[in-house]
Amino acid sequence: MVKVSVYDIDGSSSEKIDLPEVFQTPYRPDVIRKSFNVLRSNRRQPYGSDPYAGTKHATASVGKGRGMSRVPRLTQGRRAALAPGVVGGRRAHPPRSDRNWEEKINKKEKKLARDSAIAATSSKKIVLKRGHKFDDEITLPIVVNDKFEKVKKTQDVIDALDKIGVYDDVLRATNGKHIRAGRGKSRGRKYKTPKSLLIVSMKDDIRRGARNLTGVDVVAPDQINIDYLAPGGDAGRLTVFTKSALKEIGGGK
Repeated sequence: MVKVSVYDIDGSSSEKIDLPEVFQTPYRPDVIRKSFNVLRSNRRQPYGSDPYAGTKHATASVGKGRGMSRVPRLTQGRRAALAPGVVGGRRAHPPRSDRNWEEKINKKEKKLARDSAIAATSSKKIVLKRGHKFDDEITLPIVVNDKFEKVKKTQDVIDALDKIGVYDDVLRATNGKHIRAGRGKSRGRKYKTPKSLLIVSMKDDIRRGARNLTGVDVVAPDQINIDYLAPGGDAGRLTVFTKSALKEIGGGK
């Protein structure tokens, strides 16, 4: 069994504990990616165009023998309308709002993806590959004393993360926030923000102190999924477990 240090909120290591058996799960990036794609697909909001778009014109075919193309034309003019491929005409195959985007995944595959993503949080090589920054001397995954769950002020959370040696990753996310390239700027998603720490806690008190930190997510052990563990489908998120939350993930052992 792999042993990791349990850190106090002052940054000191109070003890060493064994990681639960779930952290021995083999790394399967293919299954993780598949599970992530299924999750996002099922969360997708259907969209489509107006079925009558481009067809609300009084049109008629001019017939043959006039030396002009036989496309539908406005009855009050000569401009082409209605047909696909003409200015102001309908689309040939527009998106349909009744399309079913749902995808399926086997229960065992879904569990394997979750367990594999949890195990990836203990690999420094995989976590560094995602671009996270942390002190080289700390053990992964980061396990903190249950006192951390009761911290409510943002400044106290910052002090604790700084003493443990992971606050640089929050600064990385803060400095990495940037304006999106493309049309999304005008569609309510102007900024792109990197993901930083994932805090897994039994109590919700820590959420009040951590919700203002850029890129930081707080989740309970029974709510953790591939979207939290592998944002974008890439496993190895820098994760902070409280001692009781780690025990809960391991099945209470």
